[in-house]
This record gives sequence, C-alpha cells and structure tokens, in this order.
Amino acid sequence: MVLIAKRGTVPPTPHTEFYAIPGVLALEEIHGSYGFSGPWSRKVHVRSYPTEQVSAPCRGDFDLAPSFPPEADLLQPHHIRTGRMPYEKDAVRGRRTVVSGPRTALSIAKPSEDMPKDTFFRNGERHEVYFVQDGEGTFRTEYGDLRFRKDVYVAIPKGTTYRVELDTDHAWFLVVESVYPIQFAPQYFNKAGQATLMSPVVETEVELPELPPYRDERGEFPVDAKFGGGKITRITLGHHPFDLVGWEGALYPFVFDIRSHHGIAREIHTAPPMHQTFQSGNVPNNGFSLCSFVPVMQGWHPKEVPAPYAHFNVDSDELMFFCNMAYEARKGVIEEGSFTFHPGAAPHSPQGQAALKSLADRGTVSPRLAVMLDTYFESMRITTDGWAFRDPEYVLSWAESRAPTQAAGPGWESPSA
Repeated sequence: MVLIAKRGTVPPTPHTEFYAIPGVLALEEIHGSYGFSGPWSRKVHVRSYPTEQVSAPCRGDFDLAPSFPPEADLLQPHHIRTGRMPYEKDAVRGRRTVVSGPRTALSIAKPSEDMPKDTFFRNGERHEVYFVQDGEGTFRTEYGDLRFRKDVYVAIPKGTTYRVELDTDHAWFLVVESVYPIQFAPQYFNKAGQATLMSPVVETEVELPELPPYRDERGEFPVDAKFGGGKITRITLGHHPFDLVGWEGALYPFVFDIRSHHGIAREIHTAPPMHQTFQSGNVPNNGFSLCSFVPVMQGWHPKEVPAPYAHFNVDSDELMFFCNMAYEARKGVIEEGSFTFHPGAAPHSPQGQAALKSLADRGTVSPRLAVMLDTYFESMRITTDGWAFRDPEYVLSWAESRAPTQAAGPGWESPSA
C-alpha cells in the first residue's frame, strides 16, 4: 500500500523497549515483502512471539491444491458458470480454484457458514484479494476487523492470519492469489506517494482495519497455513493470534469499493489499462493487472464502436468475472457470475452482432460491472472444478450459426436505414 497507516499503540522508535502491561516486555515483529526491500509493517505483540507453537505441525484436514483435467492442455476459450456452483462450507474450506498458473490462481468461494470457532487461516504462499459478489460480514485479522459488503475488494497480504465471519446466510467471493504483492497500480501515484489528480483511484477511499483490544489469552489456537502448492499445515499456537497492542506500516489488509474506481471516459474506445485498479509483480514483465469495469460513459465520437475490437495479447491470458449481464460484448452468452478465460495464444472478440448493436450506445453510460485480470508471461490452466461448471458450447459461440441473436437495444437502427 502507498498509504502508511497506524492502529493501536506502538513505540515511536522501532526496535525499542515497550510495555503494554507493566513488567511484561512487548515483543516486536516485522511483516515484510520482497525481502527487506518491499512494503512492510511493524507489529507489537503484548507478550508472545507468533512462533510459540505448543504442538508439532500436522497436515490439515483439507487442502486447496488444484487438480487439472486432460482437457486443460487444449487451446480453447472457456466460460465457467460460477453462479451455478453450490453454497457450501466456509470461505476457506469451500474455496474452488477454477484457473491456476505457476504464480497466480483464481478461485470461487460461496460460503454458507463461518470458519470453525477459534480457528484461523494464513496463506503462506500467496497474497490474496477477495472480490465480494454477494454477502456481508467481517474479515477478522491480526491487524483488526474489516467489514465487507457486496462489490468491495478485500486485500489480504501474504502471511496475514485471519478468519471470515458472515452476517448473511451466505456469501459469494472471487478470490485472486499471487506470489507477488497486490497493490494499486504505481502509475497512479506521484513521487511523494500521493494519487495524482488524473488517477481513477484515490488512496483516501481505502477502508482500513479497526483494531479491537488485544486478546491476551492462553490455550490452543489452530492456524491452518497454506503452503507447498495449496497443501494445508495446521500450526497450533499457545496464545490467541490477535494479540497486537498496535501496528504501523504499509503492508496490511484493507477494503476498497469497486465503485471507488472512478472510470475515465474517452471519445473513442480505449484498451483495458484505462480500467486498471491493482497490479501484482513488475508489470508488464511479470505478475498481472487487475481491472475494474465500472459504469462509465461510452465513447461519443460520431462513428464510435463501443464494443471492444477483436484482440490477441500473445503475452497475456485474460480472465474476466462478470458481476452482471450488462457487458455488451457478451450479451446473450453470459449470466451473473460468468467467468471467461481467454488464453493469450488465441484471439477473442465480441459474439454475434454485438459490435453493430453497440452503435446505439454511443455517449450513454453502460451499467456493466466486471473484474478482469490479465497475466503477463504466465499461462493459466482450467482446473477440474472449473471444467465441471464450464459452458461446453462457448468455444463455438462465435460461429454464425450459434451466435447470440438477442434483440437490439432501445433506439438501435441499422446504419443503412
């Protein structure tokens, strides 16, 4: 994060003596990234190090390692209907990876219950961003509590200990994972680290965690840690993991509303970098760009074609989650929660007469809402869970005999009329 934040009480000088309880030396921890070169935070524990385990580590009772069908090695586009996946389990145990690569994975979680009482999760191999398609509740983390609601991103740095609790009967998450930190796109910030006046995102709209009083409790507290390609190791601490007196730094969980990405309009259609919210890694050399397709005015050039052109980014796989069905290029094909995967080795385009029909939308505001991720020099594969919920006809949906034939929108007429 570009914004340095502070919660609770920490000594003003790092690595110095401090007491939250008289006579009990508080213990410091540094949570860092990129070795000691990237964003980091300083955490102050009331009396115990986070290394104090009271039993030997063991295999967890679940794992998140993806599997792949033989068809994952065929070059073809995919449409995965995540809305048809069942609501089940909790936000971690119910996670279904739908596409995965060496450094990136995207999953769907549709929990119908809280994580088990007094148990916690830590992704020890990848940073995470949850996008909330539906539901409300709280991410309770060692940094404090983050309330979530529909249409927000919840960013969780690698190594953060947390649990997810629901206020609604169920929730629906798109979960993005990366070996690299996930941050706002650096081009949006000036040399002082402040969002420029041209940026579609503003750091002051970030929602920070609220740190409750520390938990100075002894006992057995299991933390299920993801490591080794998705396998789970259960670590048992002898003290409650939410024992921070305070913290400060630039690496911490936060919430960002997708509608706080303020779309930029242009006279003619432009490429997706205009919609970028986050990035991971060293774009465009590795990692990914994460884009927010929010409602924005379509181009108003007198000959503008609002629908996107066919494109063929040979160094990027395109992964897109549709929050609603208002995306013009895929109307008649997608449904709420549709997830499309277009490998970089093959071009893709709007289906049917979408380009022609989009002429009626010049200068109007599209009600679309979608999340898109483009990888860089990383090929993704559909997983067994993704394959189980795919639309088997999608690969042929561009053929004239199978293209969608939905009626044109209000006000549409042929240019030859």
